Amino acid sequence: MSSVVLLKIKHTDLKTNFKQIKEKIIEFILMLSSAATSITVVLIVFFLFIEGAGVFSKKPIDKGFLLAVNDSNSVKKLEPSQIKDIFDQKITNWKELGGKDQAIVLFRTGDITDYYTEEELGPNFEYFPDKINELIAKTPGIIAFFSDKYKSKDFKGRELELDKISVFKFLSDEEWFPTAEPVAQMGVKPLIYGTLLVSFGAIVLALPIGLFAAIYLSEIAKKRTRNFLKPLIELLAGIPSVVYGFFGLVIIVPLIQSVFNLPVGETALAGSVVLAIMALPTIITISEDAMRNTPRAMKEASLALGASHWQTIYKVVIPYSASGITAGAILGIGRAIGETMAVLMVTGNAAVIPHTFLAPVRTIPATIAAELGEAANGGLHYEALFALGCILFVITFGINMLVEMVTNKQSHKKH
Repeated sequence: MSSVVLLKIKHTDLKTNFKQIKEKIIEFILMLSSAATSITVVLIVFFLFIEGAGVFSKKPIDKGFLLAVNDSNSVKKLEPSQIKDIFDQKITNWKELGGKDQAIVLFRTGDITDYYTEEELGPNFEYFPDKINELIAKTPGIIAFFSDKYKSKDFKGRELELDKISVFKFLSDEEWFPTAEPVAQMGVKPLIYGTLLVSFGAIVLALPIGLFAAIYLSEIAKKRTRNFLKPLIELLAGIPSVVYGFFGLVIIVPLIQSVFNLPVGETALAGSVVLAIMALPTIITISEDAMRNTPRAMKEASLALGASHWQTIYKVVIPYSASGITAGAILGIGRAIGETMAVLMVTGNAAVIPHTFLAPVRTIPATIAAELGEAANGGLHYEALFALGCILFVITFGINMLVEMVTNKQSHKKH
């Protein structure tokens, strides 16, 4: 009899041990999954910033090319914007740049046949470097853009000094033209302004509409109406952004063009309207959930003290759920800032600083989506787009931190 009892006890112990081992394995798998997710996120952010930081170690000229002037030229250094104006022939005299009163002579590699015959260059262009060297030496006002493989050993000109791209210049310059020749224009200020303007317009439109809809669903609508509308609103969040873009392009853009009598309807306002529609499901859902979590006792106490239904809503329900409403609004902004396709289709993609909602703009996500496919891997343009991704990450990270601060502040107040 005692042996049977011992066998049962051992069997029970084995089952208990097996159960504990199984639980430990499950805990380990869950921990491994969590650690892998965290490490992946950290690596993504690390990779993004490593690639983006590469642009600040380079000069704004393609690798393997140089800008040279005659050795007698007193101008030592030029800004990228000045070089662009020279090659666009907006600046035509070195005196405008603090040099001598000499006309500027532009030279690109393809212009060599304007100065020398094919016989002089050689059957295999073996005299090409010597002829460029000779041309620079005898032309005082020249500025030459050519590959450094054509730079002769006894080069008689002088290379223009170009500073590396700085963070300040990158953020403050007002022209974005990373494929410009001879020098890239790396000013992201218009893109930042465009992103913030479109996002601000979207939240100004979406917040009141979303708040009113959330109040209706949580406090006024009947159960049957709520059960019908709530899933319908949440379904809007699952519609692909390109569909919203087509809707904006076909409906909103022509409407804005007609109402405001504009030459084109692709404007910041069109982008704001489309993004407002896309942000509504997030704002409505989170705000409505926050309002429905208001304790019933607080509402009944307000009504018992003689407050009307509407007074209870704006003096009790809205203040109590303010953190949830704020979180919904800020998360809506987060989606608006990071949106790509819809904005790309309706904003006009003009990389200029906008002064009104009725002007075309370009946002950071739209720029990355439009240009990444044509940027050479590892090149200046490629790394500049990664730097834009870093800026976008910082903006969205700041928004998420703001959500956390607001939520924690309201949580402490309630306790």
